[in-house]
Amino acid sequence: MFKHILVPTDGSQLSQNTVQRAVAFAKETGARITAFFAKPEYPVTYFGEGALIDPTTPEKFAEMADQQANEILGYVKDVCAQAGVECQTMSTTSDIPYEAIIEAAEKAGCDLIFMASHGRKGISGLLLGSETNKVLTHSKIPVLVCR
Repeated sequence: MFKHILVPTDGSQLSQNTVQRAVAFAKETGARITAFFAKPEYPVTYFGEGALIDPTTPEKFAEMADQQANEILGYVKDVCAQAGVECQTMSTTSDIPYEAIIEAAEKAGCDLIFMASHGRKGISGLLLGSETNKVLTHSKIPVLVCR
């Protein structure tokens, strides 16, 4: 049925639990995984009274983001290797994660997006928004949500 699964992760415990479930699902279905991480954009600083000074250069920030991506995606590669599931990794820089997730799935040719949901309900879910909800709303690729 599904042969290529995109697994977006942010490195949180919830994402790590979802990675384990996605890998088990991929193993059962004979699918391969592309793990994805959206690196944050360099924060725009402003000048003037009350401005915060950020000593980090854009280059240093990008280096730290790359290191974070390698660590987070390395976890997925390790879980896949232990289960014998083929795994590739992708990362891109974006402050709009849901768009980056959908674009990554399309670019990699995935036929399923397997992602976590924090399960926020009611007003907190409405106010905080949800990257998962945005992916569900905008993706043409099927999305399996894990809680």
